[in-house]
Amino acid sequence: MGHDSDQPTRQRVARSILVNGPSTAAALAERLDLTPAAVRRHLDHLLEERAVEARDPRPVGSRGRGRPAKVFALTEHGRDGFDQQYDDLANEALRFLAETVGPEAVKAFAERRASFIEEKFPQVAAQHPDASPAEVLAMVFSDEGYAASVRQLPRPLNVLGGEQLCQQHCPVSHVAHEFPQLCEAETEAISRVLGTHVQRLATIAHGDGVCTTCIPATPAIDREKEQVTS
Repeated sequence: MGHDSDQPTRQRVARSILVNGPSTAAALAERLDLTPAAVRRHLDHLLEERAVEARDPRPVGSRGRGRPAKVFALTEHGRDGFDQQYDDLANEALRFLAETVGPEAVKAFAERRASFIEEKFPQVAAQHPDASPAEVLAMVFSDEGYAASVRQLPRPLNVLGGEQLCQQHCPVSHVAHEFPQLCEAETEAISRVLGTHVQRLATIAHGDGVCTTCIPATPAIDREKEQVTS
């Protein structure tokens, strides 16, 4: 009984780690207005459930007296717990849309969802004039809850110095497994902002560890800029 009544607070502790990143027990207590003892009790349960793990903090500057407090981070299992609740609801909603309105409604929804790419790309590009198109896209995606970064393309593909947009975490990957239209709409929006065709080499939704998109080095929009300035 006590366990059930603790559940909402335990969820708050886990959510605080999800939103703010790895945290000490003291930081969680302060953030959530709980006693340190209460936070430790909830953390013990979350550790037992393997939803969180304790880590030694990264050393910063000179060490003070005593051992630094451990930080608590969400595990993949803990992250899945949050994703699962939303994924189930999203899957149900999209199935309902497909059944009642038709597949074109799902496609329209996917396009609406991916509209952040075209809306934010010009703003972020203007704020970071030295960033490559792939780096701008990584910033745009990261702002939307993806964990995106840029890697150089492997040598055989890197004839023109292209880059790879890598998304280690995708907030819609479980839903996209059933509704690939979500991935397709993102890829099409990337192609439009770059003014050139891009290809996804792998997706989390299809069971790959990371979503990777091949970004050419000199997209059409850059060539147009060169023509205007030359």
